[in-house]
Amino acid sequence: QVQLVESGGGLVQAGGSLRLSCAASGRTFSSYGMAWFRQAPGKERDFVASISARGIVTDYADSVKGRFTVSRDNTKNTVYLQMNTLKPEDTAVYYCAGTTSTLGDRKQEKYGYWGQGTQVTVSS
Repeated sequence: QVQLVESGGGLVQAGGSLRLSCAASGRTFSSYGMAWFRQAPGKERDFVASISARGIVTDYADSVKGRFTVSRDNTKNTVYLQMNTLKPEDTAVYYCAGTTSTLGDRKQEKYGYWGQGTQVTVSS
């Protein structure tokens, strides 16, 4: 079992930066692929970024490529999402998710563990 708790969300102006953190409980964190998804008001939840269990393989949605960076520290059981050059369209609730697939995946149905979400609001 893995429990996930996100933090680091908030209000930021366009062009600014935020770093989200996702702290995981459980001794098997280092064997899980992890990802970030987001859900804007009135829209479906979308894939943002994923990272493999060892942190070697990453994947990004086209909309965030070059602006966001996903990373993890398995000694701290934490995965991060560094978000730079934020845009108003990045406004959403951001969710951390874990999967037993060690490479990670873009499909949210592959993820059995979810955090409660953290709000990110980007003002223009």
